Amino acid sequence: MSYPHLLEPLDLGFTQLRNRVLMGSMHTGLEDIPDSHNRMAAFYAERAAGGVALIVTGGFMPNEHCLPPGELPVFKQEGAVEKHRVITDAVHKEGGKICLQILHTGRYSRTENLIAPSPIQAPINRYVPHEASEEQILQQIEDFANFAAFCQEAGYDGVEIMGSEGYFINEFIAKRTNQRKDRWGGSFENRIRLALEIVRRTRERVGTNFIIIFRLSMLDLVEGGSSFEETVLLGKALAQAGVSIINTGIGWHESQIPTIATKVPRGAFTWVTAKYRDHLPVPVITSNRINTPELAEQVLAQGDADMISMARPFLADPHFVNKAAANRSAEINTCIGCNQACLDHIFNGQLTSCLVNPRACHELEFQITPTTSPKNIAVVGAGPAGLAFATTAAERGHKVTLFDSATEIGGQFNLAKRIPGKEEFNETLRYFAQRLQTLGVEVNLNTRVTSAQLNAENFDAVAVATGISPRVPSIEGVDHPMVLSYVDVISGKATVGKRVALIGAGGIGFDVAEFLSHGDATPSQDIPVFMKEWGVDMTMAARGGIEGVSAQLEPSPRQIFLLQRKQTRIGANLGKTTGWIHRLGLMKRQVQMLAGCEYQRIDDEGLHLTVNGEPRLLAVDNVVICAGQEPLQELVAGLKIPCQLVGGANVAAELDAKRAIEEATRAALNI
Repeated sequence: MSYPHLLEPLDLGFTQLRNRVLMGSMHTGLEDIPDSHNRMAAFYAERAAGGVALIVTGGFMPNEHCLPPGELPVFKQEGAVEKHRVITDAVHKEGGKICLQILHTGRYSRTENLIAPSPIQAPINRYVPHEASEEQILQQIEDFANFAAFCQEAGYDGVEIMGSEGYFINEFIAKRTNQRKDRWGGSFENRIRLALEIVRRTRERVGTNFIIIFRLSMLDLVEGGSSFEETVLLGKALAQAGVSIINTGIGWHESQIPTIATKVPRGAFTWVTAKYRDHLPVPVITSNRINTPELAEQVLAQGDADMISMARPFLADPHFVNKAAANRSAEINTCIGCNQACLDHIFNGQLTSCLVNPRACHELEFQITPTTSPKNIAVVGAGPAGLAFATTAAERGHKVTLFDSATEIGGQFNLAKRIPGKEEFNETLRYFAQRLQTLGVEVNLNTRVTSAQLNAENFDAVAVATGISPRVPSIEGVDHPMVLSYVDVISGKATVGKRVALIGAGGIGFDVAEFLSHGDATPSQDIPVFMKEWGVDMTMAARGGIEGVSAQLEPSPRQIFLLQRKQTRIGANLGKTTGWIHRLGLMKRQVQMLAGCEYQRIDDEGLHLTVNGEPRLLAVDNVVICAGQEPLQELVAGLKIPCQLVGGANVAAELDAKRAIEEATRAALNI
């Protein structure tokens, strides 16, 4: 057995978990749509069939202080028990167990009826909460217990009580948000009263043979958060009150420190759980940026935790555990932590999916079924779109031949993986390479195929995934020797000077700025360096993990100007949950961001431009063009056989890998 600690059962006394893998809570949007129970059943059952021991659902809100006006909580909805039985039965049929997360959003609630311990507005919410009255607090406790009783009736194996991430319970615990003078505030004993009363009342209601997980904020990452000593005391009290397992929560949503994005090192916060584990009398779960069985095994083997929580990795690959158990970890479709189709979707009101696995949360829609009429298909271009099309078509039973003029598969992903903090993109290419081999796709690299060659072969159809070419803006002097393409810069073909102007502040511009501001050193997977850069105290002496701690960054080796024509905020179109990280990271490295730029010319003096109408000369050594892309469609004109454009060859908007992979997958399902 390659992963003895990961695959070892966990005995909770009244029940046993088949391994040490928890599928952590994710709100997917499936909870909020028609026919939600059938779609959730398909989603969770596939993960249970894939080997997960225990699943925690997305958060369900307990009352009107969290929900939109007029909407009832699930436990008060008619027929809800039967609908949720569909979910729990589906999971149990596959040998898994499932808990429902009860989430009170407190001052993060998107409703005017929100309540909190004190009327302190969250920096990420436009509503000011009402201070909860004694009567309201008692009702919240009762609603948690009633919801848990509903879950027990509906066949859930337990509940997770969300006491982390700056939500309602966490708000009572922390001085930052609790300024009450009554029995629910003031002293630490008073501030933790709500958490303990919720657990006690819930345990009374459901009895002993029911899992209660408490998600405990072990590192708030905000000023005025809890201290290490306080959190240990709370953890012990929670265990005494009836908690079965304690799950690790890291950071509040308003924290200015990244915790789960690609830029965060793998397993960056397991050291936090390790510091608490010896003090707590119940099993402890660790979480955040654990995305391979090798890392999960290492974390357990070194005693950092009793169980591993992975959420997004099960969007990327529902069969993660079974593949690991069968010594097929090379076949795992690894989560790259991009947030583009999961968290960004949720915060934009869209249904969750996954950039590397568009079937996630669309299991009833994306049915990869064998074809009834096998075809001989050529795929031109081995970037993300071409790889997705080729592997999906081959899985359905088509004969697939893949062509690319480069010496390796990956297309633009081979640039992305060179950006500090985006090394995870290597994993997607590793996965596709494995799939091509397993499915028997014929791969022809270093081959620039022509339409005449394709016409001469016995192909029934062609998928054109030839990608993009960088757009060259119309600026006087754009052919000056100091002007470089982002492709040559990232690939290392070009030498870049100490003062650099980047024309274009979209995703490519930010990537180039990240690349150039780091120099030769890439500390993105060095956990202590990451913590120093973001001002996190790894000794746990600072309250909340950050109070009084200053960030320590290596200065950028270059002076960088990031420029855009638009008057809007630079980076406004970046990912909703990651854009702030990229902006803040570059600001920390003193990258100068200028909007409202009009470019006059480039000459030996540098870049001449106006910024909001004011003339400027940037005396730079190099100008890097990051001004968008054009689709490469030349191959199409001469084709005499059916063809389909996918990915960048179809639409070259900001190198959207999420759209490219989904579009190519759908196309391959319909061919």
